[in-house]
Amino acid sequence: MKKLVYLSILAISIISCKKSNDYVTFSGKITNKNSDSIVVSNPQVGFSRVIKVDENGVFKDTMKVENGFFSVFDGKEYATVYFQNGDEINMTLDTKEFDETVKFSGSGADESNFLATSSLAQESLFSDENLYSLPKADFDTKINDFIADFDKRLANKSLDTSFVSFQKQNIEGLQKYVSRMYEEKSYLTTVLAKGKVSPKFTGYENFKGGETSLDDLKGKYVYIDVWATWCNPCKQEIPFLQKVEKQFHGKNIEFVSISTDRQEDYFEWKDMVTEKNLGGIQLYAGDNKQFFTDYKVSSIPRFILIDPQGNIVDANAPRPSDPKLIELLNTLNL
Repeated sequence: MKKLVYLSILAISIISCKKSNDYVTFSGKITNKNSDSIVVSNPQVGFSRVIKVDENGVFKDTMKVENGFFSVFDGKEYATVYFQNGDEINMTLDTKEFDETVKFSGSGADESNFLATSSLAQESLFSDENLYSLPKADFDTKINDFIADFDKRLANKSLDTSFVSFQKQNIEGLQKYVSRMYEEKSYLTTVLAKGKVSPKFTGYENFKGGETSLDDLKGKYVYIDVWATWCNPCKQEIPFLQKVEKQFHGKNIEFVSISTDRQEDYFEWKDMVTEKNLGGIQLYAGDNKQFFTDYKVSSIPRFILIDPQGNIVDANAPRPSDPKLIELLNTLNL
């Protein structure tokens, strides 16, 4: 299952107090195993260990580690563990219900159990498709309850002090993240709702010469791609966008790509437009970022669809690689 924001801690290594041994004993049993081995790793410190799993799903090994966070990968999914030299940790799980069954026991297991419980709690929180559309009071209650439960579990006196310190930082970051996302989603569903007058861009440099503003395109639908030359996900969408442009060529729609590249990357933008033979209307925003601010563009690529009257059809439109875009455009009688 997908691990979300909380598991960004995987790559972090934390040094804490020494224990009696200078190695970790890690053992366990995997029911319905996916592989004949597991991989224990922390890329941040360059650590990776392959441990054999026998026919009964049993494994055991000793490892000298830099105390901190590691991932345990079974071939399909992974769990997060916290190792300190001197620990003797046993892990059990059933791959048919991986996250729900992973458990740790033995000396030093409390931190890993905390992570397993927190992963499930966060998965439950973010699996609620209506989370960001809840009334503000209900959203605040749900987030506050989540954090209260987290803090209560973190008060366990057996947890390593360095571990606790990092978890406090992590939950603060998570709270800021969800609050920001709620504000952005609320803005999208109110200020940028379907039918609202679209924010405008004015005087953007057109690759073919001159300047172009949104008002210049009135009378046609406008599908906007906000991108940059340094953005790999943006570049991955280019072939799909070219196919969509070809499919709707001659229809009442303009495909507009707006580069957010910095001034020092200006010629990189011009070169890429030429080299990749980018179609549609290619614009360069330069230092004028107001349009992106008005649309709360916090990540790219971002796609926006505007109607011939300059009103919003979708402030967060499907990507060209998403079949839903074609479905949406086909409903517009272009």
